[in-house]
Amino acid sequence: MFIRTEQTIQYFMRKGIKGEHHPYKRKKTLVIFKCDSCSDEFIRDKGRIDPKRLCDDYSHVCPNCDPKRFAQKRGVEQRRRLNLRVDSMIDITKL
Repeated sequence: MFIRTEQTIQYFMRKGIKGEHHPYKRKKTLVIFKCDSCSDEFIRDKGRIDPKRLCDDYSHVCPNCDPKRFAQKRGVEQRRRLNLRVDSMIDITKL
């Protein structure tokens, strides 16, 4: 689940042609997600993520979890939901 974006600023020093040191800074935009499998928060660089995936329509899995196992669990849940009969007595809010 997408939570928020943050910016960090890193400061560096470079050596110029005449031997002088010049300070400069770089901004990095970080995206914070909540894992849909284990509910832990994790951070990714915004430049490494497709802009379409920065929403809650997609599932986000942290590096500690197995994404293929998570996808397979989601597929099983969806199949169970779709195979229900119309006249079943299960309330629609519990699906």
